[in-house]
Amino acid sequence: MDTTAGRVDVIVIGSGLAGTLAALCLARRGHRVDVFERRSDPRLETGPGDRSINLGLSARGMAALRDVGLLERVLATAVPMPGRMVHAADGSLSFHPYGTADHEVLYSVQRHVLNTMLIDAVLEHPDVELNFDAKLTALDVDNGIAWFVDERTGVETSAKADLIVGADGVFSVVRQHLMHGSRVDYQQEYMDWGYKELTIPAGPGGRARTHLEALHVWPGTTGLMVANPNRDGSLTCTLFLPFAGNGSFSALQTRCQVREFFRREWPDSLELIPDLVDQFIRRPVGNLVAVRTSRWHHTDKVVLIGDACHAIYPFYAQGMNAAFEDCSVLDACLAADPINRAAALDRYESIRKPNTDVLADLAKNHFLELRDRVRSPWFVARNKADLLLSRMLPGVWKPMYSMVSHTTMPYTAAVERAHRQHTLLKLAGGVTALVAGAASMQILGRIRGHLPEGNGGW
Repeated sequence: MDTTAGRVDVIVIGSGLAGTLAALCLARRGHRVDVFERRSDPRLETGPGDRSINLGLSARGMAALRDVGLLERVLATAVPMPGRMVHAADGSLSFHPYGTADHEVLYSVQRHVLNTMLIDAVLEHPDVELNFDAKLTALDVDNGIAWFVDERTGVETSAKADLIVGADGVFSVVRQHLMHGSRVDYQQEYMDWGYKELTIPAGPGGRARTHLEALHVWPGTTGLMVANPNRDGSLTCTLFLPFAGNGSFSALQTRCQVREFFRREWPDSLELIPDLVDQFIRRPVGNLVAVRTSRWHHTDKVVLIGDACHAIYPFYAQGMNAAFEDCSVLDACLAADPINRAAALDRYESIRKPNTDVLADLAKNHFLELRDRVRSPWFVARNKADLLLSRMLPGVWKPMYSMVSHTTMPYTAAVERAHRQHTLLKLAGGVTALVAGAASMQILGRIRGHLPEGNGGW
């Protein structure tokens, strides 16, 4: 790795997952990096903080962490999830594997634990300085100057850099300054559903109350609940409900209403969470918001990564993974063109934006799949056909979920390939006929003649 060519001073706004990984990538490349964060040091928090939703680490995120030497350290704190465990209303369980190979596994990681590990890794690097409680108050995007106020003391400071990286999340202040006075298309969409976090505690002796190594899904008639496992035997649940209407957060106001709702929708949850009603009453409701913006950078001075430019709904477990992939692509683009930084940033945006736009649509559609279709016989049959064909034609046929979660194939390429595959399914007479006759050489030859080999790259 060349740590001298094109060395620049960088300011990263935000010390969350994307900001710390970006800082680490850039520092390893030989740049001087100052990170500014409005919050206090999260390592000093005694509680879970305001964003404790567990995260699903998959191939893209793992590749980025591997590049900076942190993957093994992170996986040591994670729980493998080789598939979904679907909870039916009658209490029965059914397991749906994510893929056909041993490596096609998601890993449940706790946001706070991962963020702490990234901050520690950043601080180990001599060319990085972290500044907490530093609120960004103004930004000169043309000259790369940022102004801050210390939220503890009220002291105002400024900093100048060759490049400013906006990693300050869905309500990004950097994005607001980048858009000011420019012709930028911007979209912010709130979902009419919200979420609450609940906890399935570990049982006696720290033993898990349900199968630990799986993503648990409770599809319902009016809501959806998912749970990620933790290494201590507990599971972190996220309950998604509409804000208004029958079976909504607004309709569940009394303890009796809450208990009856869970008894009707997911009766086993009352056994798994002994204090479920208390947790539901006590926990706040969170919002789900998606963001798109047509401009990701300004000349050679400012660039956005992660939620600051493409916040998505959480239903494909790709928000963190896509943000980490941003960091890898940005690092690669800057390294490939260290002299013409504006061209490097333009290249980064042209690579990432079409893919994250597609991902946003996938995440929104996957919500319907998790909520409604995982119980459908047609959905189960189609998934089994996908898995069967992927086993029979390794490297040729890949299920959509595998391409998104278990490869680094561009999201756009995954969607295009899935469309071709589903077209072939229809031409072959539907799932039932295909499963019955998939071994015939005629169909196999037809498939091999229409699908490319390999996973592709960025």
